[in-house]
Amino acid sequence: MAIEIQEVKTKSELKKFIWFGINLYKDCEFAAPPLMMDDLLNLSKGNPALEFCETAYYVAKKEGKIVGRIACIINPVGNDTWKEKKARFGWVDFIDDKEVSKALFDTASAWAKSKGMHELNGPLGFTDFDPEGLLISGYDQVGTLATIYNYPYYVQHIEDYGFVKDIDWNEYLITIPDEFPEKFFRIAEIVKQKYNLRSLRFKSRKDVVDNYSLKIFDLLNLCYQHLYGFTKLNEKQIAFYIKLYFSFFRLDTISIVVDEKDDVVALGIAMPSFTKALQKAKGHLFPLGWYYMLRALNKNTVVDLYLMAVHPDYQNKGVNSIMFADIMPNAAKNGYKFAESNPELETNTKMSSQWGSFENVNHKRRRAYVKSI
Repeated sequence: MAIEIQEVKTKSELKKFIWFGINLYKDCEFAAPPLMMDDLLNLSKGNPALEFCETAYYVAKKEGKIVGRIACIINPVGNDTWKEKKARFGWVDFIDDKEVSKALFDTASAWAKSKGMHELNGPLGFTDFDPEGLLISGYDQVGTLATIYNYPYYVQHIEDYGFVKDIDWNEYLITIPDEFPEKFFRIAEIVKQKYNLRSLRFKSRKDVVDNYSLKIFDLLNLCYQHLYGFTKLNEKQIAFYIKLYFSFFRLDTISIVVDEKDDVVALGIAMPSFTKALQKAKGHLFPLGWYYMLRALNKNTVVDLYLMAVHPDYQNKGVNSIMFADIMPNAAKNGYKFAESNPELETNTKMSSQWGSFENVNHKRRRAYVKSI
């Protein structure tokens, strides 16, 4: 039976594009399916990245039924930054049928080539704040809100098509000690005094957003500029991500460190795991999805470490001990047993080395692929 490729043009078609990815994993105990409304916002004009990115979304159909999907993206900011001519592919899902995956990648390759691109690269999103990297090991480990979960057969499909490794990310599961080592508190205080730093405490999320969110993203733009696939965020994108992500966090699972000028020099942002809540919500915020998400904030045993950054001037000076002293004891106090690191580039040894002070296991690995077209 021939595979039909259809470009997504309407909001209704975009919803079907999104629901295919959610429903493909509805019975998978390890996947953390997104909320449909979040993907709809990210893939539509509500996302300021679409003001400068070129995009095309496609679904594959067999006997009139959607059996695969792919998003094609050209981010000119990223290409200018890295002096490349790459198109990205993301939101890629398909049944275990190589005719389907081939049809999708043929379509993405043809689209990218028609735009003057030389390579196809992914899975990636518009920016580093989108899920990226195909899961290549750790299929029996639960996913997180910030990551892609895919079935094992995806790897063979993608590699058989001719994609090769571009880079890998590692993910660590860290055991939170019942009693936090005293040495971290001592080191944290020494570092604070030596460099005249302060660790902030907040009374509300509004306080964080109004006074420090822009400074946080300034630091992220600086710290992440040399990391794989980085694209600097503009003011509209920063406002978009603040609205999207700063609604859900606990004040006792974040750490913001400032200098004498009140500039942010280090930050750690963690949130309770939403995996179980997302599994129960099955893509719907209503009628009960919001309840599951709210419950996850207050009753959980896993905390996800979403963002960690230290200003280059303060790296390798023990500043990370301040963040650990802020976050880890509160995590233990609130009943968290484990922390998920989320993806860390295999080349980012500064990040991975800091988990050596805790019991940890590298339990997942994911990969970005590239192919000349």
